[in-house]
Amino acid sequence: MTAAATPDLSRFDLQARIARLIVYPVKSCAGVEVQEALLTETGLEFDRAWMLVDEAGRFVSQRELPRMALIRPQMKHYEMILRAPGMLALHIAYDRVEEPVRAAIWKDEVAAYDMGDVAAQWFSDFLSEPDRPQRLRMVRFDPEHKRLSSLKWTGGVEAQTQFSDGYALLVVSQAAVDDFNARLAAEGHAAVDAIRFRPNLVLDSMEAHDEDRVAMLHIPTAEGEAQLQPVKPCVRCSIPDVDPATAQSQPAVGETLRSYRADPRMEGATTFGMNLIVRQGIDHLLKVGQPVGADLRFD
Repeated sequence: MTAAATPDLSRFDLQARIARLIVYPVKSCAGVEVQEALLTETGLEFDRAWMLVDEAGRFVSQRELPRMALIRPQMKHYEMILRAPGMLALHIAYDRVEEPVRAAIWKDEVAAYDMGDVAAQWFSDFLSEPDRPQRLRMVRFDPEHKRLSSLKWTGGVEAQTQFSDGYALLVVSQAAVDDFNARLAAEGHAAVDAIRFRPNLVLDSMEAHDEDRVAMLHIPTAEGEAQLQPVKPCVRCSIPDVDPATAQSQPAVGETLRSYRADPRMEGATTFGMNLIVRQGIDHLLKVGQPVGADLRFD
C-alpha cells in the first residue's frame, strides 16, 4: 500500500494548517482539545450538544456565571465525565436522556431533552453562591430538530447548528492571537491562550486576521475535501475577559480588543475570529496538522 499523495494547495492564495481543534461539549463550559474530530452538519461532533438552562428554560453562560469556565469535560468512549473543583465527577452517558423539553437560546426556541435531576443538582450546587442560589437544568439538543444559522449571513444557505451562539464553527488564526498578545504585553499584561476566544479551529502558517478575508476554507481529508465557509465576523462579549483557569474577570482583554478591533462590517462592534458554516465534508475527519487552502476575498 502506498501513502496518499500530499494535496497540492498551491492554486490557492493562502496555504495554512490546522494547529488546534477544540470541542466545547457543554455550552460555555471548558473546551476539550482533540487531535481529530468528526465533521457533522452542525460542526464538530458533540460541540455544544449540551447546555444549561434556568427555571424558565433559557440558556445561561459565562456572561452571568463565569464559574462555568471551571467545569471541565472529558470525552470517553461511551460517556462524558464532568469535573469541577470540590465536586465529585458527573458521568453523562451519550445514549441516555430523559423527557423532551423546549429550550431558549437567543431568539430561538428549540427541541431538547432534559438530562435528569442528578445533573441538575450537580450544576446547581457548583454554580450557586451564598447570596445567589441557582436552579439549573442540563439539556441536550434534539438531533431531529433543525436549528438554522441566520439566512441573511449565510446568503440563503440552510446551515445547521446546535447550541452554539449561531454558527457551526469558529476559526481564529494563531497569528491574530500572537498579535493580540503583543498588544497586551505593550500595556504590561500577561499573554492569553487562544482558548479565550473559544475557537473550534486554530490555524497557523497565515497572517494575522487573514481568516477575516478568506472566501472558503478547503481542507483535504482522507474522505475527500471538506469546505468551511466564513460567513460572519464573531462579535465579542465579556467572555474573553474570563480567565479559564480561575474564572476571574480580566477587563484588560476586552479593553485591548476594543482598542483596535472595531469592525465596520458589524457597525463598529468588536470582532475577533470568523463564524463558519459547513458546505462540504459531512462525516469527514478533521485532524491537527491537515493543510488548509483558501482564496482571499477583496470586497
